[in-house]
Amino acid sequence: MTTTDATDSTPRSFFQPDGDRYIPTAWTQSGWDANSLRGGAISGLLMHEVERRHLDPEFQVARLTVDMFRLAPMVPLRVATTVARDGRRIRVVDAVLIADDQEIVRASIVMLRRTDPPEGDVWSPPTWEVPHPQTLPVSSWGEGRLPIWERRYISGNPAEGGPPAPKRAWLHDVAAFLGDDPPSPLVRAAMMSDSASPFANSGAHGLNYVNADTTLYLHRAPVGEWIGIEVVAHHSTAGIAIGECALYDLDGSFGRTSVCAIANRRRT
Repeated sequence: MTTTDATDSTPRSFFQPDGDRYIPTAWTQSGWDANSLRGGAISGLLMHEVERRHLDPEFQVARLTVDMFRLAPMVPLRVATTVARDGRRIRVVDAVLIADDQEIVRASIVMLRRTDPPEGDVWSPPTWEVPHPQTLPVSSWGEGRLPIWERRYISGNPAEGGPPAPKRAWLHDVAAFLGDDPPSPLVRAAMMSDSASPFANSGAHGLNYVNADTTLYLHRAPVGEWIGIEVVAHHSTAGIAIGECALYDLDGSFGRTSVCAIANRRRT
């Protein structure tokens, strides 16, 4: 499967179910290599399977770390999960993505039991006061093969030129996730976690870093279909970069996402 453009027969979803396998569609294709999956699709699929098998309403998914140590090919995929710890206050689930009987990506998911907050105030950043996404214009900048997000920039829109600046935007998915089903809020956040690299690590000459991992932190479950993203850090030395973004929904902050990346020229 190497299709790079959607056609009338292309399913408008990331994956199609096939028993215990997931069949990737053109919507999953990486911007680096048309024969491999984009990181957001990988993170979303791992979160989907953990959510399906292991979610507990008394626990909050607090962290998702995904290590992408091999290219994920455009072939039928399976996800295997194991419970690494099942404690009273903390649960840890390990997940691996399998292609052609080979483990290609691994993930660790930490879940914490919800409880009453401690007494006393703790400093937090100011409330994210930005325009509602529907009051902002849609941007088509940097969409790649298929635009998986509708982007509405608040500031730092690369299409406007000028020196590099912190990017802030609202994003909304434009395709279903599995079959006709849209992504759940947790899956949507997992898919968004990979966006820390293109948002934090791209500059005047586009994105020239490819990330080797993603880590998503959640202090609450996201709600709704819009996710706001704001670059809060980028640093690089000798071709190694780290990037971090704050994540929001229409109710406010719900988490952060970070990546490490290595300098890489985009294939043409």
